[in-house]
Amino acid sequence: MLARRIIPCLDVKDGRTVKGVNFVSLRDAGSAIDLARYYSSNGADELVFLDITATVEARGTMISLVRDAASCISIPFTVGGGIRTVGDVENILSAGADKISINSAAFRSPGLIDEAAGRFGSQCVVLALDARTNASLPSGYEVMVDGGRTPTGRDALSWAREAESRGAGEILLTSMDKDGTKDGFAVDLTRIISTNIDIPVIASGGAGKMEDFRTVFMEGRADAALAASVFHFREIGIPELKAYLRTSGIPVRQ
Repeated sequence: MLARRIIPCLDVKDGRTVKGVNFVSLRDAGSAIDLARYYSSNGADELVFLDITATVEARGTMISLVRDAASCISIPFTVGGGIRTVGDVENILSAGADKISINSAAFRSPGLIDEAAGRFGSQCVVLALDARTNASLPSGYEVMVDGGRTPTGRDALSWAREAESRGAGEILLTSMDKDGTKDGFAVDLTRIISTNIDIPVIASGGAGKMEDFRTVFMEGRADAALAASVFHFREIGIPELKAYLRTSGIPVRQ
C-alpha cells in the first residue's frame, strides 16, 4: 500500500483563511501564509489553496499569494479558484505552485483539462469535484459547480471518469453534504469514485476526529485525506494523526 497523504486545505478569501459549514457561514481562521508556514514545518504532506470567491467574482486567482506561499514553504501545494484558461494555469505554476485545481471552468469547458495536461503534464492537473447526494443519478451523487451554488444534473462518477480520460492526474473529491460538519468523510461517495478510476482520489469534507481519517483510507479507499478546520483550530495535530494512522496499519509519510 502506498503512503497515504494528509493535506490541510486553506480556503482563502481576501488573503485570509476562512471555513464554513456546507460551503456557507464562513468564519476567519487566520493568515493564509502563517498557516501555510506552520503546516509546512509540522508534518503536512501537501497543501491546497482555494481562492473560494474567484469564480463567482469573475476574477483570477491571487498570484501574489501564490508567490508568497512558494517562498516560505517546502512542501508541494495546489492552487485553485478562478482558473479558466491555460494562460491562468501557466501563471500560477510560474508563480510557484506545483499543481492547479480546476472545477467550474473545467466542467463548462472540458477541453481545458486536455489542454492543461497536454502542455504541463497530468501530474499538475487536479480536477476538483464537488458532489451532493442525488438519488436519481446512477452513482447517487450530482456534480455541483460555482462553489457549490449551482447543480449541474451530471453524475459524479461519470464526470470523474471523463476527467481522467482527458488527462486529469488526480481528483479532489469534496462532499457538500459533509463539508464542515465534522461527522466523518463521505465514505460511500469516496469509495464509488476511488474504486472506479485509476488516478488518486483526495477525500474532502467532514473530518472531525482521527478515526475519520482511518475510515476513509480503509473503507473509502482514498489516496489522500484533506481537512481544514480540525487542523486550523488545532483540534487534531498532524504529527499525532500520523502516529495514530501508523498504529492502525496505514502507511503515512514521516
